[in-house]
Amino acid sequence: MKYKVTYIEYPGIEAGGKAHTVELAEGWSLMEGAVKHLIPGIDADCGGACACATCQVYVAPEWQERLPPKSEMEETMLDFAPDVKPTSRLSCQLRMGPELDGIVLNLPKSQH
Repeated sequence: MKYKVTYIEYPGIEAGGKAHTVELAEGWSLMEGAVKHLIPGIDADCGGACACATCQVYVAPEWQERLPPKSEMEETMLDFAPDVKPTSRLSCQLRMGPELDGIVLNLPKSQH
């Protein structure tokens, strides 16, 4: 089964950022989906090992309760990332499933 995710290039919907909506198979990380669909702004330098924070995304508050809690490693990596917000997550740590179908992710300015 495939589910939709939308990646919004900085500066986001309000300021006219470009939206990329793609379908991802269940179990794929949101980082893996961005890389395989050539979404600009997701570098994923570590390949999804939670070791670089170059796949940071901003997740809208209404989606937060559907996400797993941040691991200690994810929290540590976000400490080193620029432009971190309370809604920041590493897309390598988020796996696609039915609960995330339709999720919208905004990409930080620092990753462009």
